Amino acid sequence: MKIRLLYLSIVLIISLSCSEKQITIYTIGDSTMANKKAEVYPETGWGQVFGSFLKANIIVSNHAVNGRSTKSFIDEGRWQAVLDSIQPGDYVFIQFGHNDQKKYDSTRYTTPFGTYTKNLRKFITESREKGATPVLLTSIIRRKFDESGKLIDTHGDYPEATRNVADEYSVPLIDLQKLTASLIEPMGDETSKKMYLWTAPTEKYPDGRKDDTHLNEEGALVVASLVIKELKHSEIPLARFIK
Repeated sequence: MKIRLLYLSIVLIISLSCSEKQITIYTIGDSTMANKKAEVYPETGWGQVFGSFLKANIIVSNHAVNGRSTKSFIDEGRWQAVLDSIQPGDYVFIQFGHNDQKKYDSTRYTTPFGTYTKNLRKFITESREKGATPVLLTSIIRRKFDESGKLIDTHGDYPEATRNVADEYSVPLIDLQKLTASLIEPMGDETSKKMYLWTAPTEKYPDGRKDDTHLNEEGALVVASLVIKELKHSEIPLARFIK
């Protein structure tokens, strides 16, 4: 009887310690996901607020950086720094595309079905080798309307390349391009400004800001909530750690 009680106690302790194990979500990407300094408020990356939707034993380690593409993120050693930190059971959320399309900059430009695809494959295979679960995300939509009130796609083939890699490697995909387009287009040209970095003139910004790429705090929270909603409806075990 005593041996049985001891065994049950050990099992309970192990179960509790496993359930309380901290899991880290590493987010890698560009400025739409990145943490922002206080002086540029209300500019906010959705990765900056993502952790507020998750339970305390989930850590969001946001490595997204303004202006980075898959190429520059790797070349600058940023991916290696993430890779060195990954532990089994962690997650890697991957969202690039905004800067990969910049043909004028050889330090960032990648071809959608060539170097961009190759870099996504690298993130996926190396994450899995470390025991982590990669998750791919397409870029959030830019706020650009035509005269008829339809959103204009500005990301070319990069979202489709991301979808193809997700299918090829059976990686969970959160299609933020489609999700944000479905949200922004019905708002229309004027109302949708409330999601992006449109601000009145201030001493720091005497002309105000009219930015159709980056999010304000409200927009970041909405985009983060879209990611959370997709996680809830996925088969990713991480879903059980949503508040």
